[in-house]
Parts: sequence; structure tokens; C-alpha cells
Amino acid sequence: MIREDDLHHCREVIRTGSLSFHAASKLLPGSVRDPALALYAFCRLADDEVDEGQNKAAAVLRLRDRLDLAYAGRPKDAPEDRAFAAIVDAFEMPRALPEALLEGLAWDAAEHRYATLSDVRGYSARVASAVGAMMCVLMRVRGREALARACDLGVAMQLTNIARDVGEDARAGRIYLPTDWLAKDGFTPDMFMANPLPTPEVRRMVKALLAEADRLYRRSEAGIGALPRGARMGIWAARLIYAGIGGEVRKQHYNSITQRAHTASWQKALWMGQAGVMAAVSTVMPRSALIYADPLPEVAFLVDAAARGQRNEPRSAAVIGVLADLAARDGIGKGSPQA
Repeated sequence: MIREDDLHHCREVIRTGSLSFHAASKLLPGSVRDPALALYAFCRLADDEVDEGQNKAAAVLRLRDRLDLAYAGRPKDAPEDRAFAAIVDAFEMPRALPEALLEGLAWDAAEHRYATLSDVRGYSARVASAVGAMMCVLMRVRGREALARACDLGVAMQLTNIARDVGEDARAGRIYLPTDWLAKDGFTPDMFMANPLPTPEVRRMVKALLAEADRLYRRSEAGIGALPRGARMGIWAARLIYAGIGGEVRKQHYNSITQRAHTASWQKALWMGQAGVMAAVSTVMPRSALIYADPLPEVAFLVDAAARGQRNEPRSAAVIGVLADLAARDGIGKGSPQA
């Protein structure tokens, strides 16, 4: 399905660029692990292009074109693109899922700010839950309940990342804290980014983000038992490792301004062992009623898209609009993305 040299390249990208996912992926069966590594490598490429490039708008529009080529069966001559196109073909990957990720990256390029926690969840749905839904597709899982819980896990992971990186993001001119939280404590976003400090008010915001992440981690657990048995240990490991990052932020008394939480190799090994126990328990324990909880409103469109399984739905009006705005603002092309 995926060329061996392309797969080797994707493995190396994840091994050096995404330590937490690389650790968890070792516990997935090969039939899931290899396409998952290729998927993450493509998503990592997309994130890095926008995050590190000088012209973020142009980077997003190039990604739009690469996505179009992959779905046309004519991927760009690059390992990540060829591997992603192979995944699209083999798994009938609904186009709406990677395009949700593209929309989130476009929001980054446009330097969106998020007024409420719901808005932050909406951003997290695009840049993280979309990947969780695509992982379900790789496992041949299309049930709405399992998809909703996978999306919970994606939002939880992204909220953890945001909580860990508040200071780093602020110094780079980015802010993902809800601006209504800032306003309540007398901050404007520009004021905060100009001089980020670990004040009691900011620590409370980090604590609140992690509390929401923990709520969603607990909800996500109910869906792991609905996954193929061989994949459960790897997903449990991802859940525990990412939650462990939040635990390190707590140990720093929620100071993610002057410190950045890290987890050690021995901790990852411990969580991976715990994941084996949890996966074994999930085969004999009754299914939690949380499996039937409604999806978060912010991720419902992802659940619908993955459950329908339509590979080539037209690009949504929302995605077309944000891409056109980027093109127009930066004078790139004609601002008319392909539908």
C-alpha cells in the first residue's frame, strides 16, 4: 500500500518530531501502525509548514494544493504526499477530515483568537480531533459512538498542548487562551503577549484548561473498548502519555510561562505498561455508559463525515471562505480554491 522507502521516511519524521506519538505507536498492530505513522507524518509536515514558515498564508495554500493532488491520485513527488495518497486510496479517507485540519491551520495562519472555551474546542477539533477521526478510519471503525470518543481524546490532547505551551506561544505572538478569560482578569491579548508572566490569574487559566482536558480524557476512555482489540493498547498509551504531560504542568504549579513541561523516557515506559493493563481490562469489563454521550457540538461535523464515509465530498463553504480570505489578504493567486 505504502512504498517501503516512503514509510521509512515517515517513521523517521515521527521518531524525531513527535516523541509521544512515536512511543504510543509501537503498541499498535502493524496494519494500523504503518498507515498511522504515514498519516501523522503528513499532518506533521502540514503543521510545520505553517508553524515555521515565513509566509504562513502561502504555506496553507500550498497544502491545499497538495491535498487536492493527493485526492486526485497525483500526489506531489514527496514521501509524505505519496504515503498519504496511498492511505486515501486504501481506506477511502473522507476528504472532510484532512480539510478540517487544513481549516485549523488556516486559522493559525490568519492568527485567529478564540473568545470562549467553546471556540478553543472548535480549533482543537480541527487540528487534533480530525486526526483522531482519521485514525478511526485507519482502524476501519465508523461507529458514531467510537468516533465521538476519539474526538474527545483529540480535543483533550490539544488542550493539554495549549496548557503546556502558553508562554512559548505568547513569546511567538500566538495566543490560544480564551480571550474572555483574559478579559475577566483585566488582560488584553496584546498586553499578555507583550509580557507573559506566571501570575495567579494565568495559572488559574492553565488549571482550567487541564481540568477540561481531564474531563474529556475520562470520556474518551469509554470509546477505546470499541476499537479493534489489537489497537487498544496503543490508544491507551497515547491517552496516558498526553495526560502525563498535563500532570507535569501541575507539578510546576501550572506555571507554563517560564517553564515547559517534559516527560522522561522512564515515565513513557511506565505509562505504556499501564496501557497494557488497561487494554486487557477493557476486554472483560462492561462497556461504560459514557460511550453513548453525545459528541461535543464542536466535533459533530467530524463524526458525521467519518460515519458517512464519502471520500470526495465537495470542499465546505467554511473552508473555501477561510482559504479565499487568506489568498486575498496576502495577494496570492486569485483566491479561488478548488471545490
